[in-house]
Amino acid sequence: MPTAFDGYVEIFTRASSTCLATADRNQYSLPCQHANRPVSVRQYAWRVEIHANDAKVAIHDRFLFEKGKVCYDWQHYLTLLERKPGALRNGAPFRELPQPLRRLQAALLRREGGDRAMVQVLACVPVFGLEAVLVAAERVLDSGNTSVEHVRNALSRLHEPAPAARLEAAITLAEEPLADAGRYDRLHGKEACHG
Repeated sequence: MPTAFDGYVEIFTRASSTCLATADRNQYSLPCQHANRPVSVRQYAWRVEIHANDAKVAIHDRFLFEKGKVCYDWQHYLTLLERKPGALRNGAPFRELPQPLRRLQAALLRREGGDRAMVQVLACVPVFGLEAVLVAAERVLDSGNTSVEHVRNALSRLHEPAPAARLEAAITLAEEPLADAGRYDRLHGKEACHG
């Protein structure tokens, strides 16, 4: 059977300083390390792929009949947050955070340094995965102890290996042990002298 035809329109462009690539008068985000660098935008019928250095770096749904739209993926901007944590509160890409993370952010922002604490939580996403961080955020919110340490603790508990199954094996002795203190001396070749 022949392979499917890989039909797309490819545009070579330069990513903007805000980590956006323009295609068909719409803009699509890509990871921050590719800002101000040449990229290739492949427009398929239903999706847009962005390639840099012969590797796929981003995939977005395609806006077919709309123009002037911007499609963000907030995970593309995680490395930027380490330098500019205030972007989390005011940045357009972070308006689309999943609901558990938005609730956790609101709880953390009530304290001093809440922006930096939330950045530390989001830094766990590339390490543990989004699903694990969402589960950990929900557990922390349910407990009422909202802090970075509690989120990390929940994540480490989620990734703990399962305890080893206990083996239930009955061991039977072929020879019953004798209570003989002189046996040790006989093993060394000396007879015990007990007076």
